[in-house]
Amino acid sequence: MERKDFNRADVVKEEIQQQDHRFLAVYVEAKNSIIIMLSEKEDKLGTMALAVPKPHDMFGQVTSQVLIGDKHIISARMFAEYVAAKKDKITMVSVYLERVSEIHAQEFFMHLIDKVLKTESKKESTSA
Repeated sequence: MERKDFNRADVVKEEIQQQDHRFLAVYVEAKNSIIIMLSEKEDKLGTMALAVPKPHDMFGQVTSQVLIGDKHIISARMFAEYVAAKKDKITMVSVYLERVSEIHAQEFFMHLIDKVLKTESKKESTSA
């Protein structure tokens, strides 16, 4: 039985091709949280970080912690903190890379994140 008034999570998938490398993003946004999988070549789970925005009545920055993995902790935390601050939601980001260095992939992943955030804001503005 389908309930029409029940809001489900929104899912956005994006990809870009750069110099024989395929970079992918899967973005899932629920009412209070966001999960993003960033990967090279195919969708895979990688180093995962969780970021929590500060409550509105407190000063300070977003806090983050790596949950699993140790290869790409800088990118996972950086992207989780970026999205948590921008969307004011608990954010989990996974980063999986096979051949491309973490530093080299950051530019492409940031582009993908901005792309999925713009796609999601367009969805919100048309449904409002």
